[in-house]
Amino acid sequence: MSAKPRNSTIINLSTVLKKNAIECLPLEPTSEPICVRQRPLTAIIYCEANFTTIDGKTAHGLVRYSEKYKILSVIDSENTGLDSGMLLDNKINDIPICGNLADALEHAGTVPDYYIYGMAPSNGMLSIHERSLILEAMSHGMNIINGLHEFLNDDPVFIAACAASNVEIIDVRKPRPKKDLRLFSGRISEVTCLRIAVLGTDCAIGKRTTATILTQALNDCGVKTVMIGTGQTGLIQGARYGVALDAIPSQFCVGELEATIVEAFENENPDVIIIEGQGALSHPAFSSSSFILRGSCANGVVLQHAPGRDYRCDFEQMPIPTPEAEINLIETFADTKVIGLTINHENMNDTEVSAAIIRYESELGIPVTDALTRSPNHLVQMVFSAFPDLQVKLEAAV
Repeated sequence: MSAKPRNSTIINLSTVLKKNAIECLPLEPTSEPICVRQRPLTAIIYCEANFTTIDGKTAHGLVRYSEKYKILSVIDSENTGLDSGMLLDNKINDIPICGNLADALEHAGTVPDYYIYGMAPSNGMLSIHERSLILEAMSHGMNIINGLHEFLNDDPVFIAACAASNVEIIDVRKPRPKKDLRLFSGRISEVTCLRIAVLGTDCAIGKRTTATILTQALNDCGVKTVMIGTGQTGLIQGARYGVALDAIPSQFCVGELEATIVEAFENENPDVIIIEGQGALSHPAFSSSSFILRGSCANGVVLQHAPGRDYRCDFEQMPIPTPEAEINLIETFADTKVIGLTINHENMNDTEVSAAIIRYESELGIPVTDALTRSPNHLVQMVFSAFPDLQVKLEAAV
C-alpha cells in the first residue's frame, strides 16, 4: 500500500445537464415517445503535480466515483503513464494519467465534452498559467467545470472565450442571487427521517468519500438513503441535492442547508439523509461544520480521523486533535451523538489500520472502520447499532 496521501476526504447541475442523459423522441405525432439513452458525458481532469497530494482531492473523488461524467484521463505530468486507480487506491480503474492536454486528447481519440479543474488549492484561485491552460481547452471546444472560488463567468476574458468557441463554463460554487438565498425557517423539524452528518477532525480527510460509500451501502441493503453534498467535488460528481456552503454568505448557510434537506426529504421520502461534512468543528480556519450541525439538526454523527496525520492540512503548527476531543466538542456544541469513527488510512499500512480500529473501539466505545479498505457492511452495522429501529423497519418490510 502506498504511503502517499490518499485523501477524499453537491449547486445542483441538473439545469445544465440532462438528468441521466436521456432524451425522449416521438416516432409520430400520436405515438408514445421512446427513450433513447445518449452517450455519456466525457471529461478529462486537470490535476497537474497534485494527484498524489491533498490538493488533488477533487480529482480523487471523480476517479473513484462520478455519476455525471465518464472520466477519460487525468493530467499530471509528474505521474505520466500510471493508472490513477493504482496510484490512489492500489486498484486498477483504467483511467490513465497523461502528461498534458495534447496527450489527453490523443488518448481520448476525440474532444471530450468537459475539462474539469480537479484541484482544491487553499486560495481557491487560478494561477496565470492555469488560466492559459483552461483557455486552450476551450479553444478545442471543451466546456469547463470550475470548482474554485474564482467565478470564471464573471471574467471578461473567459466570457469572450465562451462566445468564440461556443462552449460554457459551470462555476460550481457560485451561489444563487442573494435575493433568492434562504434563511433558517425551523422546517427541519418536519424532516422525520434520520439525519446523519459525516464530520472530521480536519479538512481534506475523507468525509465526502465516507459519506458516499455509506449512502451506497445503506441503499444496497434496502435502506433508502439520500446524500446532501456540501462541497464542490460532490456537486461535480452529480449529487442531486447539495449546496457549496463555503461560498454562501454566512447569514444564509444554515437556511440554505436546511432548505436543501427539506427538499430531499419531500421529493425522495428517504429513510436516511447523509450530510457531507466540511472542515472540522475544532478547526479555526473553517466554520462550515457548525453550519452543518445547526442546519441539519443531525440525529447522529460519523467522525472521520487520520491517525497517520500529525498536523492539520496547510497548518503545520496546529496538531490534529484526538477523536476524543473532537467528539466532546461536537456533542457539547449540538444535541447529537457521535455513532462511529471512520479511519483515513493515509501514511498507514493495513496492519496499522487494524490496530487503530481495535484501539479506538476500546477507547471510545463506538464502532470503528475504514470505509475504503474494509467492508461497507461495517458502516451499515454502525448505523443499525445506533438506530436499531431502522433495522427493525427494514426487516419488517422484507
